[in-house]
Amino acid sequence: MTTSTGTTTVRFTGTPETVGTTRLVRLPEDASRALPSRGQVAVTGTLDGEAFETVVEPDGRRGHWVRLPDTAGDAPVELELAVAEAWPEPEVPADLAGALDEAPQHIRDVWEDITPMARWEWVRWVGATRSAETRAKRVGVSIDKIDHGKRRPCCFDLSSCTDPDVARSGKLPEPS
Repeated sequence: MTTSTGTTTVRFTGTPETVGTTRLVRLPEDASRALPSRGQVAVTGTLDGEAFETVVEPDGRRGHWVRLPDTAGDAPVELELAVAEAWPEPEVPADLAGALDEAPQHIRDVWEDITPMARWEWVRWVGATRSAETRAKRVGVSIDKIDHGKRRPCCFDLSSCTDPDVARSGKLPEPS
């Protein structure tokens, strides 16, 4: 790990694994510890020499993991991750995007005005459930909260693993 001009860079070899249907690599403990947050961290980096940008996800155990492309095999991969200066835009799911499109202009203006990091938090909060009913409710609550001046979801543990495809109870399962 190196730190230069205030930017943390971690390098490691990771073993790909599949959790649910997701290909991922867990960061080694020392690499996670070097990151500035136990929650999501925006990074730029290389995966086996190929450049990419993403948001490293928390594992709910004070560590992190990174999603791999579906084409990733089982061979160990070389990763270099540098904390990004700016957050990439999240992929806004269709249900939330549709609700935002139908919302009054002042709500869309707030959505555009909040930071990409805050938009990631809304996307994570909406997506952190397996239940279609709960998800639909969260989309509606998101619009309502933004309408009432909230710029981020509240009461949301940012260090938990919120991807319902890989975790239950806020924790990425231990490797098998």
